[in-house]
This record gives sequence, structure tokens and C-alpha cells, in this order.
Amino acid sequence: MSKVQESILKTRLRNGLEVRLKEVHTAPLISGWVWYRVGSRHERAGITGISPWVEHMQFKGTPDFPAGVLDRAISRDGGYWNALTWVDWTSYFETMPADRIDLALRLEADRMVHSEFSPSEVKSERTVIISEREGHQNEPTFRLTEEVQAAAFRVHSYHHSVVGDMADLQTMTRDQLYEHYRRYYVPSNAVLAIAGDFRARSMLKRIRELFGAIPRQPRPEHHSRPEPAQTGERRVTVEGPGETPFLEIAYRAPHASDSDFHSLAVLDSVLTGASNLNFFGGGISNKTSRLYRALVEGEVAAAVRGGLAATVDPYLYSINVIVRSDHTPEQALEVLDGEVARLLDQPIEAEELTKAIKQARALFAYNSESITNQAFWLGFSEMFADYAWFETYLECLSKVTPQDVLDVASRYLLPKKRVVGMYYPMMDDRGG
Repeated sequence: MSKVQESILKTRLRNGLEVRLKEVHTAPLISGWVWYRVGSRHERAGITGISPWVEHMQFKGTPDFPAGVLDRAISRDGGYWNALTWVDWTSYFETMPADRIDLALRLEADRMVHSEFSPSEVKSERTVIISEREGHQNEPTFRLTEEVQAAAFRVHSYHHSVVGDMADLQTMTRDQLYEHYRRYYVPSNAVLAIAGDFRARSMLKRIRELFGAIPRQPRPEHHSRPEPAQTGERRVTVEGPGETPFLEIAYRAPHASDSDFHSLAVLDSVLTGASNLNFFGGGISNKTSRLYRALVEGEVAAAVRGGLAATVDPYLYSINVIVRSDHTPEQALEVLDGEVARLLDQPIEAEELTKAIKQARALFAYNSESITNQAFWLGFSEMFADYAWFETYLECLSKVTPQDVLDVASRYLLPKKRVVGMYYPMMDDRGG
């Protein structure tokens, strides 16, 4: 057992709540996260976007913790809080001074059970949710990504964007929201992950006091509909306002626990610069990547980036290009395809591979250091694998060979397994 493993307390309460505790005594801070295994993957037509809406409702307060009072109390105590909803999960966190964390624990135990979903709050939040959706629709990159994602998934529920479809946001009822909350916000579907300046046994005792009395309920079942194999390239085009063309390529990608994932992560670092798997982390320069040199230094594009995500089911590896206004998406695609062909034809030199692995490792390590990020990974890794995945990630990257990169490139970067999305700016777009 590694030293890292020895510092983690892992247990499960009788009601099914999984608990992960990590003592980190470098600063008088504690970050606590509650992760629920529910996201857009668990939605169906008619209730798309319900998971982030429920997340919003969790900030409306409970009888014991009115919303405005709670927000002020956390700020007054020097803490901050937020929440995230994505395809596989919803999470809530508070990072507080170590001697103030009890407020966060009491809050999370309370809103796991006692959120009210009052009709007036649901009505008010509908306006906010719809406004957010409309704001996204004004962004060319959102519109393009949504079309690419919908084309990539015809059967699997990764088909729809996390924010949901406007038709559902306009018609969803309070009872549907509350039923979703009561079904998925149960101890057996949650992971409580806490990292920071505390003693694990004392913390566990307090967790049992606050969360242990919540009744046990069955963990909700979910059966994903597997996406059929794609047998040919799919293309989508979007026209809209602006002056900038965009290109997005989405290749099929393995789920995070697949043995190909680490090799694809290194390939991503070679092509576009390492992707950040942490939703709270920053990035590093990708100016040494192949596509940056070919597209940006070649004056075809203003920027290029890759996107690889850790997911439960097979998802997408995307390459996003901001095309210069004096070039077209087709020209950018031609350059990109040329670089992929070169990757397949010529083995990667050891020096380039070493640099790509070093950058991927550095980004991962940098975005795992803070107390908040350590607590993040403690729970996030449990959503698609387990904490051992996080512990061994850097080691697995280091073992990737040039042949591994060539193998995943030849199997995943295929035209017949991708969706090509192109955004064309219309200078006088009037929605017609």
C-alpha cells in the first residue's frame, strides 16, 4: 500500500453513503464535496436539463438554512461554495477555514433531504434557466458543439447537452424536478469527499452524527443504451452571426477506465497540448504541440485546443479550432488531416514523446495540489473509476510508448469514426 493510499480513510455508512477522507495539514483549510451520480446521462427526452435545474434549486435553502442567510454565513466565515453538473454527475463543495467546516457539513446533510422546491422558486428559476440557455445559444462555439454532440450520439443519452433542450425547460414541472431530486439525492448514490486540516476519526464521527440518520434508500438503477458503432464520417454545419469561422472535430474516445485512455492522453498532448481533466484547474501553453505549429504558426487559425474527458461511458475526443477570418474551416481541416496523416506515417521521436508526457504530467500534478483540488479528485475519481485511478495516473502516463501512441491514433483518429462540425459566420444574420 502506498503512502498516499495510507492517508485516505475509506468507508461506507449503513445508509450507503460512501465517505473518503484525506488529511492534509499544509494549511488551516478544509474542502468538502458531495458527489451524486446523476447528470445529463441519466436524463431522457422530456426532462433534459433537469439535473442542472435541480442543482440550482439546492441553493434556494431549506427551512433550517434559508438561502440568503446561508450565503452570508459562508462568506462571513471566509469560505466559498459552488456546484457543478456534468454528463455523469452533480457535485457541491465548500472550502472553509478548518474551524468553520461544520457549517458546510450541516448544510449538505440538510439539503440532501430537506430542499423544498416551492412552486414560486421553481417558476422564478425557470426564467433563469431559460435565460442561461438563450445566452449559450448566442455563442457560436456552444451552437457548434451542441450540433456535433447530437450528431455523435444517436442512441446514448450523451446525445443532449447538459443545459438541456429549450422545449423541456419550458414545460418541466415542479413535481418532475422534485421526483428527480428524491430519486437521485440519496446516500446510496452519493460520495462525501473531504480533504484538509482535520483528524480523520473525529471527522468521521461528526459525519456519522449528521449523515448517518438519513434513511437508506435503494441506489437508483440506470442502464445506458450503448451507442452503435459509427460506420462513416458525419458532418454538420452551423451558420450564425459573427466574423469568425470555427472548426470542431469529435473522434470517438474510450471511457476513463479503458486501457487506451492514457495513451490517448499522451496523443492529445502531442497534437494539441495536454487536456485538463480537472474542471477547476488551469491550463499550460500548447505552443510546442503539432497542431499549434501547423495551424496557428501557419497562420490558418488563431487558436487550437483539444478536449479529452474522463467519463463513465465512451465519449469524445474533440479538437476545436478558431479559424482566422481570412481562411475557411475546410482549409483548417486540410491542415489538421495532414498532421494526423504525418502522425500515422512517421513514428514519434523519443524526445517529442518525452516532452508530451512531461507536459501532461505537469498539468495533471499542478491541478491536483490545492486543498480544493485534492478534495475534488478524492470524489471525482469515484464517479468513473476509483481513487486508485487518480493515484496511478502519472505512472500510467510515463509508461506510454511511441507504439502505444501510434496504435491509438490508428484506431481512434479515423475519418469514419468522427464528426466534423463547421461554423460559418453570416455578417448579416437575422435568424432567417
